[in-house]
Amino acid sequence: MTFVVTENCIKCKYTDCVEVCPVDCFHEGPNFLVIDPEECIDCTLCEPECPAEAIFAEDDVPEDQAHFTEINATLTKEWPVITERKEPLADAKEWDGKPDKLALLER
Repeated sequence: MTFVVTENCIKCKYTDCVEVCPVDCFHEGPNFLVIDPEECIDCTLCEPECPAEAIFAEDDVPEDQAHFTEINATLTKEWPVITERKEPLADAKEWDGKPDKLALLER
């Protein structure tokens, strides 16, 4: 099993989760993070660190967010690994909790 970053991370991109990951499985895009399912060891450390509550165990991803499992797997092949915490996007608090952000995902 792996963990999956879902829609609420889009336009927030908090990186608190990155610092606790023991295997460096997070990858960074312009306004979103993803988890490499082949690197994730299911340690559970990242999930409680996400201020946006955007990380779920693969089996617990909400049904309407299931497509993010494939999005994570695809984008990890395109984006670089991130291993250190950075400041969130400037307007992250404004975007936290807003629905229907998939169209805003920058690749």
